[in-house]
Amino acid sequence: MKYLFSLLLIGSVLAVSAQDDITAGEYKKRVLEHTEIDFLVNYYQQDGENAAVTGGYGTEELQDLSPTIVVAVPLNDDDVLTINANISAYTSASSSNIDPFDGKQPADPFVASSGASKSDVWANVVGSYSHSSEDRNLLWNANLSVSAEFDYTSFGFGGGRTWLFNEKNTELSLNGNIYLDTWKLLYPIELRPEGGSFQQVVPGYDPSFNEHTSKGRNSYSAGIGLSQILSSRMTGYVSADFILQDGLLATPFHRIYFADKEDYFYENFQLADDIEQLPDSRFKIALGARLNYFVNHRVTLRTYYRYYTDDWGITSHTASLEIPVKITDKFTIYPSYRFYNQTAADYFAPYNEHLSTEEYYTSDYDLSKFSANNYGFGVSYTDVFTKSHIWKLGLKSIDAKFHKYDRDSAFSASMFSFGVKFVVD
Repeated sequence: MKYLFSLLLIGSVLAVSAQDDITAGEYKKRVLEHTEIDFLVNYYQQDGENAAVTGGYGTEELQDLSPTIVVAVPLNDDDVLTINANISAYTSASSSNIDPFDGKQPADPFVASSGASKSDVWANVVGSYSHSSEDRNLLWNANLSVSAEFDYTSFGFGGGRTWLFNEKNTELSLNGNIYLDTWKLLYPIELRPEGGSFQQVVPGYDPSFNEHTSKGRNSYSAGIGLSQILSSRMTGYVSADFILQDGLLATPFHRIYFADKEDYFYENFQLADDIEQLPDSRFKIALGARLNYFVNHRVTLRTYYRYYTDDWGITSHTASLEIPVKITDKFTIYPSYRFYNQTAADYFAPYNEHLSTEEYYTSDYDLSKFSANNYGFGVSYTDVFTKSHIWKLGLKSIDAKFHKYDRDSAFSASMFSFGVKFVVD
């Protein structure tokens, strides 16, 4: 879930604006006039009582602080290089219970331990290169990314192409990306070789556990999007995205408890019967549509709908509305609301309800049936002429946003983000 918010609210996307047609002898406007620098920071916190690390029962408390810097540099009239660097430093009560036996207090699924996995840093760097044709009707881009955390590393690459036609009233885009991930196989402490002592001090405890044979997880995505200016007040956009994943798709340190097996405890903590087991492939399809309507020079309606389905049995619906209201020429407020609903994966069951005869099993509530509401409010300041300066940096915009997320599975989260964009004179 953390990455769900980190990915939806922290990530940055390069947008290249279409310019007027170029004719012989005219000045060709650059795609990006000056170097732009974005400084972003996000604070996210969550809580719940269905941690997958402890088999669907236990604290999900987490705090995350993520600073990001994005630098876009015009290489010439047509080409732009963008570097996006992000660090996410978090403290997770549930992750700490990969090894809950720190000796400082009785182990408990609702109490964080002081183990090494209690906190960590996720780091990510993305480099993007984009090129626009002379008439600005054709754009293409390529990207490379590297990220790492305590239990995995990831390398990604991809690209896309965009065509503008119908006097730039229509835009068609294609994109594709590949991510190659490698897990560090970190298991619950009682299932590791060094945890064999639990079988000696807890009579009868003898879990049927087999280590994973694969450490890799690959993701392949392709997408198509079509936007159209429908009238002087309305624009529309439709998209289709396809994602194929293969390899180790289960999380090695997610515990599973079987209903047809006897429960074993050490201190106040239930010892794992097994770890999460999921198929080694997953195919996802997402179909989306946006419709923006300009009510007047101050108010805009931005609507969005997405349908999602995959071959694990999940289908979901997302609907959102954002209403930017221009208070002055420079200040805009934008309240928003998003509703989300999904069915459960075929392999999900709550805490202690799986059977040992099943082939696949998970108690990760991100794969359960639930509905969620997300309320947001933002304020932005924009000065396209960058009249205010800090040294050689012209202040172009300031944004502040707050989101409150609640779902009906006893989980809630909130996030505050703040961003400042500068233009290098």
